[in-house]
Order: sequence, then structure tokens, then C-alpha cells
Amino acid sequence: MLETRTEKESNQNMAATLHPQKGITFVKSEAATKEKINERNQTDKKIYIPVYSKFLIAQLGALLWVLFSIWIALPWIDSLADIFGWVLTIFAIGGMAIVPGYISGIIIFSIILDRRPPVKIPGELPALSILIAAYNEENAIEDTLKSILTQDYSGSIEIVVIDDGSTDQTTNIIETITDPRIQLIKQKKNQGKASALNAGLAVASYDLIITVDADTFLYKNALKYIVGRYLGDPEGTAAVAGAIAVRNSRKSWVTRVQEWDYFHGIAVVKRVQSLYQGTLVAQGAFSLYQRDLVKEMGGWAPCVGEDIVLSWGLLKQGYRIGYAENAVVFTNVPETYKQLFNQRRRWARGMFEAIRAHPGIFLKRRITLQFVFMNMLFPWLDISYLLFFIPGLIAARFGFFLIAGPITLLLLPLAALNNVVIFSVQSTMFKERGIHIRKNLRGMFLYVFLSQLLMSPASLAGYGSELLSLRKKWGTK
Repeated sequence: MLETRTEKESNQNMAATLHPQKGITFVKSEAATKEKINERNQTDKKIYIPVYSKFLIAQLGALLWVLFSIWIALPWIDSLADIFGWVLTIFAIGGMAIVPGYISGIIIFSIILDRRPPVKIPGELPALSILIAAYNEENAIEDTLKSILTQDYSGSIEIVVIDDGSTDQTTNIIETITDPRIQLIKQKKNQGKASALNAGLAVASYDLIITVDADTFLYKNALKYIVGRYLGDPEGTAAVAGAIAVRNSRKSWVTRVQEWDYFHGIAVVKRVQSLYQGTLVAQGAFSLYQRDLVKEMGGWAPCVGEDIVLSWGLLKQGYRIGYAENAVVFTNVPETYKQLFNQRRRWARGMFEAIRAHPGIFLKRRITLQFVFMNMLFPWLDISYLLFFIPGLIAARFGFFLIAGPITLLLLPLAALNNVVIFSVQSTMFKERGIHIRKNLRGMFLYVFLSQLLMSPASLAGYGSELLSLRKKWGTK
């Protein structure tokens, strides 16, 4: 995965630069790969498949896989229905195997068909207003600001930092950085991230705004690439999500799992969604927006999922959200399972907030409407996983294969192929950006076998919290 060695551990034969925060090493190989990138781009130009054709091919491939799986498993499904009845059997098998297999098929075929045009960076870049909402970020805010100030960006930038009632030294640290591009807004008491971002939006000077989390480090040329993607994307693009990688991956086993989750899971989902011209979430950690459209939407809503609510509002209005897979930033992720649980519960709750705020998104005809409906299936998948798949595996351990049957076994080679394809695509892009990929085999093992077991309970807690209108709390990250 992403290299996170200390300077002492780094390979002395490798040309590298050290991140201001000790522990992240970047390989200077970006220039050396330009010739290979150009050769690949020339090859890609020879074969052009329209987006709708790619979508249909991916759908066909995924459906054929599902039909094949069901055909193989018909005897097993019949025997299971004799015991549990057809309703419970369809619920269990559909949530455990059929729908996950279909989604994996969509991802595999889409990634294989994805041929992104190179980002063309113009000589003169537009001005940017960068908004940073900060609450008790004394350990990270300095590195974050320096990573922005040292970006190679030809356009003007202003950095609006909104201190949301911090009780530590966050404000004092910001004030020690004497740069005229930094503007500090102080909120007397903590009012939440949405309130802080809206305060920054009110004073932003430029037409393009970028949100950055206060503990997020921008890798070199991140601003160039996210703006370049925006300028090159189709008309109607209202926002562009950047690529998030894990900065503190060696802190604990929890961060090791998340390193793979961000690298394999989150990034690839956004890549597939953007292929079909509609990334579902421009995340607050690093995304670009058109200022006038954000204001048109009323800014960020006062909720725990303010980024997804804003994103779905833009999609509902017919706008497009892109994804800059090579605009890479590194962020700190939860280091304990309790923190991770709270974060993923908040993410799940944010999806329901978006549905409540923008039900009209289901009536907007576009390719990525399918992904909105897929999100609606997540509670079903989480319930099936916890109530049927996990007990089925435990029963299989003792020789009872009633639930863990043919379709669930067929998911194993599909998941393996999925991971191989994703790793190939992602690692190629990171190498092109000069980021060394380390193995992190322990994290990979935990991600493959424990990730959903860790995430599903948190997601179900989030769905339940929103449906029961429980008190909202930001929690962690």
C-alpha cells in the first residue's frame, strides 16, 4: 500500500522526499513515467467506446455472472427454501450473494473499460478560495496549511480557516503562520462543520472553492490536478471530488484496514461512478465546487452528512460531479474501532439525511441513478451479512453447509479477481504520481476478511439513528 516508512527505514537507493510529518515517503518517479503515460494515452485513443456502451457492457457482464451463479446454485436454493421458505431464502441469498455478486461484476467490467483522458493543465489557472473548518486540530493544522502554501499553483489562492470554537491551541498555531493568503475566522463556540463552512463561504472571494479537512495533507500538485479535471470535464460539472489516501496507516490495525478501504474500496467506487458521469459524494476532506451553485443550494446543511446532502442536491438539479483520481491528499483516519464505528455510523446516517432532503433525486433520469438505488440496498446487504452470512460461516466451520453454499463460494474467485483488477489500476495511478506502494499484507488480510464485519454494525446503527431521529453528534472525522 502507500509507503509510510520513517526516514531511517526508507530505501537509501531510492530518490525520495520526506513529508513534513515524519513517516510518509514519496518517490520522485513522476517525471520518469511521462513517456509511458503518453504511449498508453496514444494506444487508448485508437479504441473509443462511448460511455453508454460501457455502461451496457458492464450491465450485461454483471447480469450474466448473476445468472450463471443462480443456475449453479439452484439445487442448494431449493433445499434452503424447503426449510426457511422462499421469502426468507430470497432475502438471505439475495443479500448475501446475488446483489454483492452483481455489484462486484459492475465494478470489474467498469474498471476494465475505464480509459480516462489525461488531465491537461493550462498555463493560467483560475483563482481558488480554500475553506478549512477546524475544531481542536492543534496537532495537524500547521502541516495542512503548509501543504497548501507550498503547492505549485499558478493561480491566486486564499485560505479561509474557520476555527469552530476550539479549546486547544489551534487558533494560536494558525496565527503564527504569517502569510497574507490566510484569513482566520473565529467562532466563539462550536457550532459544527456545516456552520463553519458556511461562514467561510460567506467571505470567499473566488468563483471556485475547495474544502479541505483540517488534518489533511495535500500531496504535490493536488490543486493542479483537481482544477485540471474540473476544467476538462463535461459541461454541467458542479463539483469534483479528490482522491483520499490514509496518512496514519501504521498507527493501529484499525488504520491498516482503512488504508486498504480507501485505496481499494472508496476510490474505486468513486472512479466507477465518475465514469458514468455522476460521482455521488464530493467529500468534505478534499473537493472542489462552484461557489455560486453551493450558494444556490443554500450552502451546507446543518447535519452530520453535510457533504452527501450537498452532493445529492447538486445531482438532483441535473449537475454532474467528477472525480480527480490523481489529485491525491493524505488524511488522518480513526485509530480505534470506537472512533471508526462513530465515523461510519455518521456516514450511513448521512445517506438517509440526503434521501430525506432530496427525494427528487430518484426521479432524475441519468446513468448514475442506478448507484443511488444501490445505496438504498445497503441496509439489506448489511442485515443479510450479519444475520445469515456470518452464522452460515460459523455453521460451515462445524460441517453444516446449509447457508454457506455454492453462490457464496463463487463470490470468492470473483472477489479475488476484483481485488487484482482494482490493485492494478490503483497502483499504476499512484506510481505515475510518484507515490511508492508498500505491501501492508496484514492490513490487506484484515480488510478482505474483516472489513464488512467491522463496518456493517456501524452502518446499521447509523440507519437506525436517523430513522429513530436520535440526537445528532459529529463524533470523529
